Amino acid sequence: MATRVLPLVKLLSKIGLAGGAVYIVYDQELLSNSEKGSEALHKAKEAIPLAVDEWRKYFGWEGQLPAAPKMNFSLCEFWNSGVRRSMSALSVAPTRAGEYTQQGWQYMKNLTK
Repeated sequence: MATRVLPLVKLLSKIGLAGGAVYIVYDQELLSNSEKGSEALHKAKEAIPLAVDEWRKYFGWEGQLPAAPKMNFSLCEFWNSGVRRSMSALSVAPTRAGEYTQQGWQYMKNLTK
């Protein structure tokens, strides 16, 4: 009986966490525009360290947990660079496909000689 219940509990936990994440994204309108997303990021940067400190004090883990890493980079800049690289790769894809096809035909011609 317990062997059947544990996987069910794990599955329900994962579904609950995923559903909660989707609800928060929808409720905070994080996918609407970049201003709301950056505003939510700034709120999270302010709220998370306070919450972690509160929980550390509550559980008595004051000296046991390492300090949280500092984020000294722009998440938007990394996101934009990834989008730029993806779009650049997609824009040269037809040319590259033509080049690779040409190389493949040349290779096949050389094999048949």
